[in-house]
Amino acid sequence: ASYTFGTVNLGDDFIFSDSSLSSSTTLGASGSGGAIEVIISPKEGHGNNAVTELGGHYVMTATTLSQAEGDDLTTANDFRQVGLVVDPTTFGTSTVASATTARQTFVVKGTTSGTFEADEQIVQTSTGAVGKVVEYDSDRSLLYYQQERFSGFGTSATNSGFTAFSGTNLITGQTSGATLTPSSDTETVTLANSNTLTLTTGYANPELQPDSGDIIYLENRKPIQRDSDQTEDIKLIIEF
Repeated sequence: ASYTFGTVNLGDDFIFSDSSLSSSTTLGASGSGGAIEVIISPKEGHGNNAVTELGGHYVMTATTLSQAEGDDLTTANDFRQVGLVVDPTTFGTSTVASATTARQTFVVKGTTSGTFEADEQIVQTSTGAVGKVVEYDSDRSLLYYQQERFSGFGTSATNSGFTAFSGTNLITGQTSGATLTPSSDTETVTLANSNTLTLTTGYANPELQPDSGDIIYLENRKPIQRDSDQTEDIKLIIEF
C-alpha cells in the first residue's frame, strides 16, 4: 500500500535553539511531557495546487463598467443581461479576442432627417432589412443598431428571412419616422472619447464574431439604465 513516512531524529546534532538552525542544543538527560507534531505536505508540495489544498469551491470575478469604456459600451440605453463568454473571436476571423472591451453593434453613417429613438425598429427600403436601434449619435450621424434572429429584431415579420443592411437605401425609424440615407464613403470617424471608428462604404461591423465562444453563465436582471457619468460594479461568485 502507498503511504508516507518520516523519521524524527532528536539527537544532539539535530536539535537547534534558534530559527536559523545555527545553534545546536540538547534535550538533556531528563524531561517528560514532550510532544512532536509532524506536518506532511501534500503530493507535489505546499502551494502546488492551492485550490485542492485549501478546499476551494468558489471563484469570484469582478468588473467595472466606467462610462462609455473606450466608446464601446453605450451610455444611451440600458442593459439587462450579464454573462461570461469563453474565447469569443474577432469579427470575421478565428482569432480569440484579447481586447479589454468590444463593441457588439453594427453602425451606419449617413445623411439623416429627424432623431432616431432607442429600441425602435428600423427598416431599409429595397433590401427589406430589419433591426433595432441601440443608440443614435446625432453629432456624427451614426446609427448603432442590432440584428437578432427574432421577428422584428433582425428577421422579416413577413417571410422570417434575415437580410443585412447594405447600400445607400433609405433607413426609416418605425416609431420616430426619422430617416437615414447611408453614406457610400470609406472613412474614419473620431468618437466622443477620442477613439476612432472605421466605416467601409458607410457601415461598420461588430468587433466580435456573432455566436463565437462558449456561454458558460447568463443572468437576466431588471433593466439598468446607463449614463455618461455612471459606473457599474458587477461581481459574480461561481461555485464549482
